[in-house]
Amino acid sequence: MGSEGASIQKELDPLGNAGRQFDEAASRLNLPAGLREVIKHPRRATIVSLPVQMDDGSFRVFTGYRVQHSIVRGPAKGGIRYHPDVTLEEVSALAAWMTWKCAVVNIPFGGGKGGVVCDPDKLSRGELERLTRRYAADLSDLFGPESDVPAPDVNTNAQIMAWIVDTYSMHERRTEYAVVTGKPLEVGGSAGRREATGRGLLFCVRGACAHLGIPLAGARVAVQGFGNVGSVSADLLARDGARIVAASDVTGAIEAPEGLDVPALIRWVEDHRGVLGFPGARPLSPPIVEHDCDILIPAALETQITRENADRIRAKIVAEGANGPTSPDADRILERRNVFVIPDILCNSGGVTVSYFEWVQNRMGYYWPEDEVNSRLERIMTQAFADVLAKSLEHRVNMRVAAFMVAIERVVKVIMLRGVYA
Repeated sequence: MGSEGASIQKELDPLGNAGRQFDEAASRLNLPAGLREVIKHPRRATIVSLPVQMDDGSFRVFTGYRVQHSIVRGPAKGGIRYHPDVTLEEVSALAAWMTWKCAVVNIPFGGGKGGVVCDPDKLSRGELERLTRRYAADLSDLFGPESDVPAPDVNTNAQIMAWIVDTYSMHERRTEYAVVTGKPLEVGGSAGRREATGRGLLFCVRGACAHLGIPLAGARVAVQGFGNVGSVSADLLARDGARIVAASDVTGAIEAPEGLDVPALIRWVEDHRGVLGFPGARPLSPPIVEHDCDILIPAALETQITRENADRIRAKIVAEGANGPTSPDADRILERRNVFVIPDILCNSGGVTVSYFEWVQNRMGYYWPEDEVNSRLERIMTQAFADVLAKSLEHRVNMRVAAFMVAIERVVKVIMLRGVYA
């Protein structure tokens, strides 16, 4: 591989990117000697082989991962993704981001993440259930309300969380809802959880628009990834008067300069499993992240904005609905071009915040109505945005560096108070 190819490969490395983001922020803090290494590395990484009997009677062995990055501020918290490209490095990066995400919104969790290498679209419901239960059983010694609390992520959902609850509860010989979050309401889920990540993004975009003096009403929004986060964000922003002018998913991209009918598009996607072909919109050929808009919401997978395309980003605000959609190299280019990036560890933390609410409700056996959940979420997200913006202005750094600084300071404070056991 030539130097150019090696450079591109490095930029696409999520674990390397997470480390670079951490190092840039940590270097601006007066950390005690050696403490940077203590908090940078994950505390535990587990790899499991998962034999599953398929519908035809044959056996397949899947590989599963669970990484706990930190538990100093509370139980490890983070989703489980099912995807053919899951790697230990990706899961480790996501676990680290979860540590900083929980710290930035100041909820009492550490960071964790899980994944299984599989293509769920090629598994029957029965195969998916058996795979999920085997994964939960093999990791039941890690999982628990006070140790490690998973949640849905890419290609996992409330039903999969319900299977984990049942598997864990059978092993423990008692019903334990607080072992995972993102569950169905009937199995201890929280009102407002499904919309929480998109709603948290809305609160951050409102804060950014107020800071920059950009009216949200009439602002043109492009959404990359019209799944749960992207569609909810689009719907809520449209209700605030924004125009959703472009949307994309795995089927393709569409645009409508006058604005998409978001509720109709959501129904179309439910019926047709993709945005392509939506009546009244035309196919979009250039990459959607380069679309002419005021607000860009990358809500797909990691490393979508790189040094290769950052110069072509035309949005004034990039609101990161996905984890790690912007590489460190791209960050520097966007900062130079005065693009205001709301970093993932702040912008998409509404999901984990309401997961925290769900965990609290499970543990006390009392459940809040949706308006109370949303009100509590708005308070936390608004305060978190204000904390990060203040740090950004004080130190004259971009919002990502500021968010990491806020998060690292909070984690370090707890470590210093607890001490390092040796």
